[in-house]
Amino acid sequence: MTRDVLRAGAAQVEITPPAGTHLAGAVGYHRPARVALDPLYAKAVTFEAGGTRLCVLALDVTIITEEWTEHIREQVAERFGLDPDALMVHATQTHSAPPIGHFMVDPDFPELPVEFEWVRGGEGAYSAWAAERAVEAVGQALGDMRPVEIAAGSGSDGRWAANRRAVTMDGGITMTTGVWAEPTGTQAIRYIEGPIDPEVGVLVVREPSINVPAVLLHHTCHPVCVFSRPLVSADWPGEWAARVQDVFGPECVPLVINGACGNINPADRSDHRPMGAGLAETTRMVLERLEFTDDVPLDRRLARLPIPLRELTDEELSWARGVIEADPIPPWDPERPGQLTREWITAASVWSVHLQRRRDPNLEYEVQVLRIGDTAIVGLPGEPFVELGLAIKLASPFAQTFIAHCTSHYVGYIPFAEALARGGHEADTRYWAKLVPEAFEMIREQAVELLREMAEG
Repeated sequence: MTRDVLRAGAAQVEITPPAGTHLAGAVGYHRPARVALDPLYAKAVTFEAGGTRLCVLALDVTIITEEWTEHIREQVAERFGLDPDALMVHATQTHSAPPIGHFMVDPDFPELPVEFEWVRGGEGAYSAWAAERAVEAVGQALGDMRPVEIAAGSGSDGRWAANRRAVTMDGGITMTTGVWAEPTGTQAIRYIEGPIDPEVGVLVVREPSINVPAVLLHHTCHPVCVFSRPLVSADWPGEWAARVQDVFGPECVPLVINGACGNINPADRSDHRPMGAGLAETTRMVLERLEFTDDVPLDRRLARLPIPLRELTDEELSWARGVIEADPIPPWDPERPGQLTREWITAASVWSVHLQRRRDPNLEYEVQVLRIGDTAIVGLPGEPFVELGLAIKLASPFAQTFIAHCTSHYVGYIPFAEALARGGHEADTRYWAKLVPEAFEMIREQAVELLREMAEG
């Protein structure tokens, strides 16, 4: 850990896809992009003090895979000399964007015709182009370093998010819409399974001239307001960022860090703009009470944790193999245009877990922590449930702790053990729900250990 004159840089590079690019986020559903509702960006904010350099890279994409994170880190290291472990690569996870990389089936899944590349979750041409643009954003930020001071704080705004898992009378799970417009239609629901995280985190980077080149923003919610339509959008993170940029000017880069939102949806999914505007107003109130300093220690930690993959039964494997062998070409659902049959996509996902376990029964899970003054950013791959983010925040020795989900590689949902036992979309064994129940606690312990090590210096 070092202390010295703090410098920072920021840049954003547009990564809006061309028409026809597959938008991920809906399982087994082909959604070629038609219209851009708002632009997508790769945003980078870099910090340097006493020889230590850090970078947070946020991408308005659904997912980024390990392959492409490694590529970006290697390119940044080669071109700009930044240590790969000092670069946090975070996907905001807007469901109205493409992914960077293939994430819906295992790399060893049988070859599919070219026109079905999207079934794997992404398209290679967009991934390569967007990754190069991401590297450019980091390079521009590193090339634009200037002396700064920072201020950080948080507000609490619980109006916009809702826990989407409801426990039913039979002890099972149903996913709520977040809007209770028809009370008579919800009689099977006994209670909502868990909490939300209402924190609105703000870290402002200010020059001596009091210009603001960057703001780091933190909230926790799935960006799924727009995704039922074939529109490109950064969803509520993009709207929030745009509103904050309106305050500080077009040269400011507002970078949103989305938290542990595996089980958190917008309270109202009909429009992302009110949520972005509301969070911007809360941000303004937080800004009014911030105190700036240039005495800002920088530090970083990274650990790779082997987590076992869940085992599959012989019956599950036999069924999945049979479905795929009967239909090696993905079959369309005749009643739902653009949608593959639920049976085939489920079988492909189950078989993908088997293929991954066959290579290695353990998944190497990366936990990354960056320190910027008295704020820690904890990078967690996949879609951890909000309970994991809250547990890490409560145990953190830092004044502010921002959880950055969907960092570095995609591993699926990370529910707590009781939620996993209840089942539901986020818990049934699939390629997007494949870690053992102990994963939640293993990740919590590792993250807290890194935070405490960092606080002790």
